[in-house]
Amino acid sequence: MSNITAWGLVATTLTLLGAAAAYADTFSSAHYDPQTDELVVTMIYGGTNPNHAFSLQWGKCRPLTPGAKEHQISAQILDSQWRDAARRDFTKTVRFSLKDVECRPAEVTLHTAPRFYYRLHIPGRPAGENGASQSPSGG
Repeated sequence: MSNITAWGLVATTLTLLGAAAAYADTFSSAHYDPQTDELVVTMIYGGTNPNHAFSLQWGKCRPLTPGAKEHQISAQILDSQWRDAARRDFTKTVRFSLKDVECRPAEVTLHTAPRFYYRLHIPGRPAGENGASQSPSGG
């Protein structure tokens, strides 16, 4: 292998690694707020501006174990500006309402690209709310 080819491979590898890092959002914390029935997630992300909006894409609701009342569900956190060049780091706390999520109680696994995840528990519906049936997914 010539030196030019070797350097080309090294440069390509570093470029690909840099591109993956440029699009990586992650969490600094996440918790369930029982007062508002919301997930509260502090995101750390790179970009040229702080005006990124985040949303959840819910997966399928599944029993935690066969016949269990406890469920598991995953949610991908999507960044509205996922292609924004990571020139500066930003932190934003976002709140995701769970009022339409019927998969409860559940262990929730939040995901961001490429391999960041955070697990937390959400309880059954707050007292006084109707619609406590367990549909496949909400949100």
